[in-house]
Amino acid sequence: MSRIVLLWAVIAVLLVSACAPTPAAVPAATQAAPVDITYMMWGSPDELAVWQNIVDDFHTAHPNITVKVDVADWDGYWEKLKTLYAGNTPPDVYAMDAPLYPDWASRGVLLNLQPYIDASPGLLDGLYPGTLTAYKRADGYYGLPRDFQTIVLFYNQDMFDAAGVPYPAAAWTFDDLRAAARQLTLDTDGDGKIDQWGFSPDLWDMELFWSEAIWGYGGEVIDTTAGKTLLAEGKARDAWRFIAEMVTVDKSIPDPDTAAQFGGDPFAAGVSAMTTIGHWVVPEYAKLEFKWAVAPFPAGPAGRATSVNSAGFVVAKGSQHPAEAWEFVKFAVGASGQTRLAELGFALPVLKSVAEGPAYLQQKSAPIDHKVFLDALAYAHAKPTFKGYDAWASAVGDGLIPVWTGETTIDAALDEIVPAADAVLAENR
Repeated sequence: MSRIVLLWAVIAVLLVSACAPTPAAVPAATQAAPVDITYMMWGSPDELAVWQNIVDDFHTAHPNITVKVDVADWDGYWEKLKTLYAGNTPPDVYAMDAPLYPDWASRGVLLNLQPYIDASPGLLDGLYPGTLTAYKRADGYYGLPRDFQTIVLFYNQDMFDAAGVPYPAAAWTFDDLRAAARQLTLDTDGDGKIDQWGFSPDLWDMELFWSEAIWGYGGEVIDTTAGKTLLAEGKARDAWRFIAEMVTVDKSIPDPDTAAQFGGDPFAAGVSAMTTIGHWVVPEYAKLEFKWAVAPFPAGPAGRATSVNSAGFVVAKGSQHPAEAWEFVKFAVGASGQTRLAELGFALPVLKSVAEGPAYLQQKSAPIDHKVFLDALAYAHAKPTFKGYDAWASAVGDGLIPVWTGETTIDAALDEIVPAADAVLAENR
């Protein structure tokens, strides 16, 4: 080849390279030098074990990237996260609860993942669209869903058998729930005090019971667009009266102080016949000594409803290793990570093909009908996500405590809760 021809060949290569799109906005993950990143999450030891398995799989696929998993309980997690940010040492990747995402996204501390998503064609195609909605902002995604949860009814088969009460059926209504809860609320040792409750839902946050009751009665919880709390209007009040009567009249639901004596979960402690919760407890509940199963959420007068919420991944804007952090997020929401998540029984995968395939439906985490959680999507309402959620939830949850302890009526409490909750919404407009 002549020097002139060679020169033109070199020029042609340079021109092609100059015209090619540059990935400058998306730095490539290091291929040789080892990199350490941190993934921080809330959860129990069982949840940590699930994610450590997924991290181990990631290490096999990416031997140059080491992921350290840092776990804390729910309250401790958010406090620790704030402390790390105050010290300018946030984790590279951390778990995000969808309702709290708007607050964190508004602080300017999250990395915009859109350039990375654009460089990964098809990554989001197979994810349930509803799980993506909560993380979408005007200029892209600052987070991605990790998994999602629907809320269903869990019941202690041994207690039902001992009391001669038929198991919850798919056609159950709230009236059926209440009747069974009464029958299963007992003084088993004859000392005049209840020591077995029929039902023990969480009464503080909306996700596990009271939002479902409001929707089931035909009411609404909130109008985030108008900035108005609706949980005391119309049919919603009927739902609250139903719940309050189960706690204060039937005594079939333990008050929060009583529930706290059993670690906050009387069902797992073996002193409650039913609860409503998500799939995240399955690995933990699989160790329980009594037999238990799951059923659809009971229907209210206006129909059946449940709550669906997602946990997600976000990457700290200040991460020193954003490309490597993205590689972990991409792995966890991809087929390998989601399949492993399903097999280990922690949650519902956000990847539809995995959730509706054998990895999830035929998992060995517990001998229950896992499809019940997936079927619940047909009647699920998304848990509201909005700025100021944490303070709003506290105004509601704390305002209800005097009702459960018998110090005030549900109507009086709601009349005080709504203005306080609306004030939070106004502050966060």
